[in-house]
Amino acid sequence: MAQPRFAMVAGEASGDLLASLVLDAMRARWPEHVAQGIGGPQMRSRGFEAWWPAEKLSVSGYAEVLRHLRELLGIRKALRERLLRERPDAFIGVDAPDFNLALERDLRAAGIRTIHFVCPSIWAWRMKRVETLKRSCDHVLCIFPFEPELLARHGVASTYVGHPLASVIPMDPDQATARRTLGVPARGEVIALLPGSRASEVEALAPRFLAAAAELQKTRPNAWFIIPAVPHLQARISALARGGPAPRHLTIVTGQSHAVLAACDVALVASGTATLEAALFKRPMVIAYRTHWLTYALMKPRQLQPWIGLPNILCEDFVVPELLQSNAKPDKLAGALAAWLDSPERMRAVQEKFRDVHVRLRRDTATLAIDAIEKVLQR
Repeated sequence: MAQPRFAMVAGEASGDLLASLVLDAMRARWPEHVAQGIGGPQMRSRGFEAWWPAEKLSVSGYAEVLRHLRELLGIRKALRERLLRERPDAFIGVDAPDFNLALERDLRAAGIRTIHFVCPSIWAWRMKRVETLKRSCDHVLCIFPFEPELLARHGVASTYVGHPLASVIPMDPDQATARRTLGVPARGEVIALLPGSRASEVEALAPRFLAAAAELQKTRPNAWFIIPAVPHLQARISALARGGPAPRHLTIVTGQSHAVLAACDVALVASGTATLEAALFKRPMVIAYRTHWLTYALMKPRQLQPWIGLPNILCEDFVVPELLQSNAKPDKLAGALAAWLDSPERMRAVQEKFRDVHVRLRRDTATLAIDAIEKVLQR
């Protein structure tokens, strides 16, 4: 198949990154391939034709999704009709399971090959979703090593491809260069604040993160704080910093989350992919999350294990603190950050744990993914 045509859907910054790596490998394997659907700026920079921007799918939680449900259902209906009409050689859904799996089910029923990149967190909650995967996907590309065995027990074909971030992020980040690049002090404590990539996350967490930083600055007057804001939310984060408690020494940059994590000593991070990025940068962190009370009340009983943060899940232990909902208060967040900074030995110990995680996740993800996709095309 010299010129395969792919449809892809990716939401949020993390999905955009994963999909862009696949697109790079596609170009190497099939220089004349075509890729269309829903994608973000990194995908578009690689020639992807985005019929809708990935930001349309950047909605989290039951309560938040309800407000956007009509638009999301409309987009999915229009996309389904177009794909059933144009019939790509394969559809690749990148994460966004609530959007993608139902779409994949319908496409697969119509004879279109379907691949899902990133196994939904059936090992954390929603175990029943494995049956949805079985109906929806010809193949699942797994980013964690324990997932294929679990899926195989339920008859779902899959391939462990490693986590692409483990190949992108250096084993030993260059902190000095990152600080020079960002224009933050070469010496002294630098704390990264990552309040999320969704508007709902930023509204819930950024004011708390900024207030926590202001609290921490009272006892650490020379500490510097830096926020890597996703482009479409930078103005809002800046407004929140101007309008409420915030540290004196604060830099807000557009994107550059990897440079920020390389530059910092510790990080305050919204639960999600950014916590894994922080772990791969070997940075001690505090994980925080706060969502609508109804969303949390519905999700909490479904939780299958005691951790929500990916670093803790991969280490099977609370190696970093998780402050959720009412515990995500500025004073508690500041205290947890100070506890890291006051304990260099504890910081070194968790950095060694994160090095082990990095080694386990590092694979030639793009090649393994494309090999698996090619096998699906050949069926």
